Amino acid sequence: MTDPAFWRGKKVFLTGHTGFKGAWAALLLRRLGADVYGYALPPTHQSALFVAARIADDIKHRVADIRDLRTLRSAMAEAEPDIVIHMAAQALVRPSYEEPVETFATNVMGTVHVLEAARPLSSVKVILNVTSDKCYENDGAGTAFREGDRLGGDDPYSNSKACAELVTHSYRHSFFKAPGAARVATARAGNVFGGGDWARDRLVPDAMQAFLAGEPLRIRNPNSVRPWQHALDPVLGYLTLVERLAGDERFVGGWNFGPDAASEVPVGQVVEHLIAQWGGGARWTADAGPHPHEAAYLRLDCAKARGELGWTPRLDLAQGLRLTVGWYKALREGRDLRAFSLDQLDQVVGAAQAA
Repeated sequence: MTDPAFWRGKKVFLTGHTGFKGAWAALLLRRLGADVYGYALPPTHQSALFVAARIADDIKHRVADIRDLRTLRSAMAEAEPDIVIHMAAQALVRPSYEEPVETFATNVMGTVHVLEAARPLSSVKVILNVTSDKCYENDGAGTAFREGDRLGGDDPYSNSKACAELVTHSYRHSFFKAPGAARVATARAGNVFGGGDWARDRLVPDAMQAFLAGEPLRIRNPNSVRPWQHALDPVLGYLTLVERLAGDERFVGGWNFGPDAASEVPVGQVVEHLIAQWGGGARWTADAGPHPHEAAYLRLDCAKARGELGWTPRLDLAQGLRLTVGWYKALREGRDLRAFSLDQLDQVVGAAQAA
């Protein structure tokens, strides 16, 4: 999987490092010896992973907005990164209905700004734009999406991520084709979960907040099927892709990073796992709505990443949820969450390195 020798001393400009998945990426990059330059809005929760694991102590941390091109250009030029990993986003479907302009401005023009800031920098060798499994046009048939399938999306979030893919495609072909130019790829992951996520209207953090408060979890669509995975699995995939990109231009383009088929299950099944692992009277109830439209089925075909990158997920659904529930129980118990998070990271990365 990841090669610590590759990352040691590499300068990585990471947007969205205060977010849930971005914080796990920052923690892993530092564990691998990279110099991380984080650029993001402030964390939105006092117990977010970025705060709880004291990630600001390890990286160059800048609070700023990717919609601010001038500041972004200045920050990236100052960092002179070898690698740019773009993870900053408005990352939720339901809030995209409430704030469509902000969603498109962040996810579409924010992507333009990141690519534009990187374009003149000769130091940049690899650019990875992390988008979403929801970038595909979903007809509800339940067929697993492949990288060449049509992009689309009805809700503002999904559509904005399809647009971000198209923006990346355009920049790659228009500005990053010359010899020595940065190699550009996109990564599309499934529904991630893990410790330190407090996002509103996302199943696992909603469950953890409800159980911590002793309240029932309210479920909108118990039969909706999603590709569930612990955040560290796709993050390991992203870093593996970056390593391959640095050595070979054949790895440009889009890549899926999803779980095994056994982890593509209905919401209700995930909830039953969470209740069993939490214990203590945890329970759920139906939330009748009304609710905006969300796709009933979403699956990813990850044969390309498995065959060409040698990447496979290291955690099944039960293992990933066990780590996640353990993190929130550690929070409840007042444990040192920096040490606890690093221990979880080492468990997963150690398993990946040994495979």
